[in-house]
Amino acid sequence: MAAGLLQPHPGHAMTARPARFPPLRLAAAAAFAVLAGAAAGGPAAAQTFEVASIAIDDLKAVFGTVESVDEVTARARLTGTVDGIEIDEGSQVEAGDLLARVVDDTLPQQLAAIGARIAALEAQLGQAETDLARVQRLRETGTATEARLDEATTQVTVLTAEIAAAEAERDVVQAQMDQEAVLAPVTGRVLSVPVVNGEVVLPGEVIAEIASDVTVLRITLPERHARFIREGDPVLVGAGGLQASAGDDLREGTVRQVYPRIAQGRVEADVAVGDLGDFFIGERTRVFVSAGERQAIVVPVEYVYSRYGVDFVRLEGGEEIPVRVGQAVPELAFRGPPVPGGVEVLSGLHPGDVIVPPEGAGTAEP
Repeated sequence: MAAGLLQPHPGHAMTARPARFPPLRLAAAAAFAVLAGAAAGGPAAAQTFEVASIAIDDLKAVFGTVESVDEVTARARLTGTVDGIEIDEGSQVEAGDLLARVVDDTLPQQLAAIGARIAALEAQLGQAETDLARVQRLRETGTATEARLDEATTQVTVLTAEIAAAEAERDVVQAQMDQEAVLAPVTGRVLSVPVVNGEVVLPGEVIAEIASDVTVLRITLPERHARFIREGDPVLVGAGGLQASAGDDLREGTVRQVYPRIAQGRVEADVAVGDLGDFFIGERTRVFVSAGERQAIVVPVEYVYSRYGVDFVRLEGGEEIPVRVGQAVPELAFRGPPVPGGVEVLSGLHPGDVIVPPEGAGTAEP
């Protein structure tokens, strides 16, 4: 695991992890070892490996569940009938895409009625303005009274205000008609569509549930391991499914958030990892987190061979030693220089032992 995988809390003294050798230096070192063996007079038989107790991360496998950072609902904003559903479960949508329409058949009728009323009021206003102009001319000659002029002016003002009110009412109905379209609030994947065409819905009812494209792995850890995990710590994430082990191809993720609550003896945390788009929301996978440092004996897997179901290694002097082999150790788990292709030996070897590959290993056919 990368440097800094385990950041102890204050009060927990731990050994600092040495810097890792860069990959090019590791490759150069391996090539030098092969050349040295060949110069000594043999291919793989001349290579030796000195067993040592080294520090590795104590990896613990926990379950991670793919969760969307945001799960939002697209809801109806008016009473009406669902019509023209454009999406289905699993559809990928962009923010603002049309999901469906909720049609209220009474709104066009209301709009037409308001339009007719506005037309009538405008006709009345035209007549009132004509009457006002006539009264103003009569008033100038002294034929009409001041009261008649005030009455005509008031009639024009009242009709103008009624037309403005009707136009505002028309805008309200038009805005309601515009709300028939149910749009995607975020970019993401449709999780569910709990309605069908022809169904009558009320304002606020769910038309679709959408998971945003931003996904995380939510892991739960036992309370005893909670003190080892902090935001920013890297973890190892397996492929989809629950069969991944520490020896499989793993990708590195980062602890995004640790929730400050212990529920039923467990702590939740979110892990950010790339390329989760091929996972299903709710899918589970294994996540390996560090629960501290421990000493282990790790040897290259090519030095271990099996016979009759028993694993052996060969000492430099030729003696065969039965061993008990554990899981493969990923290179990211080493606190110091990694052992490429290493497996943990649980018993049978001791620090200081020198082992060689089995007879015939590394030889090529002529």
